[in-house]
Amino acid sequence: MGFSFKISARDGRARTGAISTPRGDIRTPAFMPVGTAATVKAMMPESVRETGADILLGNTYHLMLRPTSERIAALGGLHKFMNWDRPILTDSGGFQVMSLASLRKLTEEGVRFSSHIDGSRHLLTPERSMEIQRLLGSDIVMSFDECTPWPADEKTARASMELSMRWAKRSRDAFGDRPGHALFGIQQGSVYPDQRAESAEKLRAIGFDGYAIGGLAVGEGQELMFQVLDYAPGQLPDDKPRYLMGVGKPDDIVGAVQRGVDMFDCVLPSRSGRTGQGWTAHGPVNLRNARHRDDPRPLEEGCSCPACRNYSRAYLHHVIKSDEIIGSMLLTWHNLTYYQRLMQGLRDAIAAGTLEQFVARFHAEREQGDIDPAN
Repeated sequence: MGFSFKISARDGRARTGAISTPRGDIRTPAFMPVGTAATVKAMMPESVRETGADILLGNTYHLMLRPTSERIAALGGLHKFMNWDRPILTDSGGFQVMSLASLRKLTEEGVRFSSHIDGSRHLLTPERSMEIQRLLGSDIVMSFDECTPWPADEKTARASMELSMRWAKRSRDAFGDRPGHALFGIQQGSVYPDQRAESAEKLRAIGFDGYAIGGLAVGEGQELMFQVLDYAPGQLPDDKPRYLMGVGKPDDIVGAVQRGVDMFDCVLPSRSGRTGQGWTAHGPVNLRNARHRDDPRPLEEGCSCPACRNYSRAYLHHVIKSDEIIGSMLLTWHNLTYYQRLMQGLRDAIAAGTLEQFVARFHAEREQGDIDPAN
């Protein structure tokens, strides 16, 4: 069995369907929890699956530095190493090199950089990125690109986009023929429609199994991001998955799904869980606030996660304020459950042709805000 994508229903520009892989189907629109260093922080893999996740994301940059892709390969690959038997997508490492590494030097060949862990020197090229991701054994591999910085004038954006397209061709060549594994190309071009169109045309000519929209969620704000998404997804092949990289605020996801995006990833639900923030249908809730210390009610009524089934807001407030590990565990589990519930709601609404009503209800509930404090 190979890699395929089937759209089962549409509502406007939104689509729902499934990506089929040898390790299982990925229902779309899909949200991918981020397992940076072969773990979704504060979660067991089986717990992540219980939230409804079909696929995880792993970080090439972090794994190549520690414990190294060669060590993971020798131990049976990333799936076995982290005890996750369903699909894994790995990013190319380019974004982390640009945002985390020091003493970077960007050339046509690739990027030379110093590790943020121990200062060791490394060279990451399209060919090396493909080799690392092959050693990890990920199901969906991302081509190596430069994430265009924000803000970027047209000249800077064009130079970055054209470099990424040359790297995309080298990534395709280095990836080779790997049945059952998919390679995604990444569209760049910042906020310039003509550059986005040119990037999409070059990627189509190379040929990929899926296509990502890169260079967004880097500080441009939602209004400008949505302006780009009003045209960028439509520039990519209709019959392939479209992945908006690094986007994870619930209202950003909803707006992007309306505009034809199929896949998302973000550290937000897990990172928020470790800082005392719970995501609910009524928006984010800060459990550190004193208003919760005597509240016997659950974080979110009707939620199926353990935090809401078995514990009160008062307890969550207590363990978070006390820096107890269970606080991070419970809130992360809740947040990932909320995100997967949101994705299921979007899939159901698209299938039923009621996406407009779903989105209106989504925004109305968020505008109501959190429940009143307990008396």
